[in-house]
Amino acid sequence: MGFPEFPVALPGVSNYNPSMPSPRKTFTGLDLVEKLWPKDLKNSRVGLVAHPASVNSKLEHAVDVFRRSKKFKLAALFGPQHGILGQTQDNMVEWQGFRDPATGLPVYSLYGEVRKPTLEMLKHIDVLAIDMQDIGSKYYTFIWTLDLCMQACHEAGKAVVVLDRPNPITGRFTEGPVLKPGFASFVGLRPITVRHGMTIAEIGHYLEDAFYPGMHYRVVPMEGWKRKMWFDETILPWVLPSPNIPILDSAIVYPGMCLLEGTNLSEGRGTTRPFEIFGAPFIHPETLVNLLKEFKLPGVVFRPMYFQPTFQKHCGRLCGGAQIHITDREKFLPFRTGVAILKAIHNTWPREFAWKQPPYEYEEINMPIDILAGTDRLRKDIEAWKDVKEMEAWWKEEAREFEKIRKHYLLYK
Repeated sequence: MGFPEFPVALPGVSNYNPSMPSPRKTFTGLDLVEKLWPKDLKNSRVGLVAHPASVNSKLEHAVDVFRRSKKFKLAALFGPQHGILGQTQDNMVEWQGFRDPATGLPVYSLYGEVRKPTLEMLKHIDVLAIDMQDIGSKYYTFIWTLDLCMQACHEAGKAVVVLDRPNPITGRFTEGPVLKPGFASFVGLRPITVRHGMTIAEIGHYLEDAFYPGMHYRVVPMEGWKRKMWFDETILPWVLPSPNIPILDSAIVYPGMCLLEGTNLSEGRGTTRPFEIFGAPFIHPETLVNLLKEFKLPGVVFRPMYFQPTFQKHCGRLCGGAQIHITDREKFLPFRTGVAILKAIHNTWPREFAWKQPPYEYEEINMPIDILAGTDRLRKDIEAWKDVKEMEAWWKEEAREFEKIRKHYLLYK
């Protein structure tokens, strides 16, 4: 695929500070694929689902690792949203497959004419290997690409092997509502909480057991990762998994701040700190920050600011708003924070604030905010001016129920 190899020392640890625990050496599934590839799948023809963050601890891309493997033969490549090269910046920007000039392999798009692999795409492979860096949120579409790949392989009698990677925002916490029937979309196909606290392979185990029983599902697990670990405690290199998740802090706030995609508020796309910066032309920054202080949100402070997005919502217009600064990520509640921001702006600027209308991520009927939340209850509660603590009570109960299911699929202590 022409991805460069980097035989160099590991880069500095992202966001490291002396108060953090000592970083721990962690090996991803890609690091261990040659050692732990399933014996019964040796010499298989393999299709690889990958993106730019599909690198090992030496920053070698999965395509290069797979090409030199002696355990199997790489036969095809697949890419999710934003492209196998990470080339498409925004949501709902499709990309077309091509033949890779460096390898001669077909590259199939799973965010274009189809999102589920077709029988023709799977025709010349025995196994579909999946190596994608998830960021721990229901909205992030890579886990739903995994779901659709599992569905297609289950129907076609093909095996799926997931090369596991860390949940960058730890595997300890869940938060937010559980997706309800009728609100499924490509930002949530199955009933999980918004912040799910699972690795991509653990989600695969859940999907296999609940929806694709009997399919040939295998995992190349990590070594050295524990559930309490944040990504910058692993010594793994951070490669942005999609164009608007440039750093770990982006992933930490994302479970709440992605809700702003369902409104006319800028979620910071078109700035250098998407999802941490937010606002709109009609907002007065100091007023907003003073309102947010009243919610007493843990682990976070807000800095009033102005910004001018270079693309997407309010492109080229001066926006008032704030930047999120996380002061204690162990206590920070991203979903509660996102809801508090929506409530503060909805109640203070009711004439200017608006919910985004469909279409959004291929959904033509349901409101974008409803498919993001996985329910219309959140929107209706905000419209009814309900208290955040009152809203939090029902989604906390849903998260507790999901944790009873989730615990059966966890691979790491």
